[in-house]
Amino acid sequence: MTDAPADGHAPHIGPDGAGLLVLRNRRAGASTLRADPGARLLRELPAARVRELEPDEDMADVVAEAVAGVDPPRMLGVLGGDGSVSAMAHIARTVDLPLWVVPGGTFNHFSRALGIDGPDAAIAALRGGRVRAIDVLEVRVDDGEPQTVLNAASLGLYAGLIDERERRQSLGKWLGALVAAYDEITEAQPTEIVVDGRRARVWSVFIGVGLHASDQVATLQRSEADAGTLDIRIHHARGGRLRALASLAFGRRTRAVLRAVRVFPPARDVERRLVDALELRVRPVDADQAAWVHDGELEKAPESGFTLHLRRVPAARSVVTS
Repeated sequence: MTDAPADGHAPHIGPDGAGLLVLRNRRAGASTLRADPGARLLRELPAARVRELEPDEDMADVVAEAVAGVDPPRMLGVLGGDGSVSAMAHIARTVDLPLWVVPGGTFNHFSRALGIDGPDAAIAALRGGRVRAIDVLEVRVDDGEPQTVLNAASLGLYAGLIDERERRQSLGKWLGALVAAYDEITEAQPTEIVVDGRRARVWSVFIGVGLHASDQVATLQRSEADAGTLDIRIHHARGGRLRALASLAFGRRTRAVLRAVRVFPPARDVERRLVDALELRVRPVDADQAAWVHDGELEKAPESGFTLHLRRVPAARSVVTS
């Protein structure tokens, strides 16, 4: 993978979208009520190649075929939420092309960090032609291939919550999440980790890209395009499950309410580290803990234990910004 060029202007993309390949996740935003932006893209950018992925299609394969074709794209675009955007960012790094993001998922934290809050803003940013080289988090499990992360990675309680929710997909995303939360609050167990040779029992570990509020535990939202550091929060298991679940609140007002009623974990239970790299050994106590999450996507890991190799990659990819 190559570093992105310095901030500046994007490669020429015609006002009609010529030179742009946009892939759309069929499932993106399926649980939200909003106007479908796909028709808008086709109308505003008629020369762009806008393609909806079929269930059996792999995003990387589609991009590889396009790049190897007679008229390769000069920029990659993605319409979807954080999971789809993260996957496309990894591909963009692999093929060394800039990235354009159109928010269209349940969560769109990364696009908001770029100043893009909807399809209109995305199209305006594309026509403005400004790109910025952004930092990313790169995660490697044991000796596996690196994974690009835009917002945050996590293990422990949050990964368990996402795992339980995915097992209940038939209930829908929100009802499934409620049922998963009930299961976690009654059954969750601390995870054992080793950092810098020190063993600890924790409810969760969050690795955020860029700085976050000092009183936050769940650093799920990237706050701005510029990062400069990894902001790591280690929630030590000194309180009960209710407090552990409350720690996942990432809204400022919600945290204030939970703190007022003495449910949010105290600052002494949360260890903060600002680093550029970290190695974290995970020793699951059961199969449910053999997982980690990045940008809302669940990844399974060896039940016998695994090591997360974390590093910040400066100026990893150029993205279109407002």
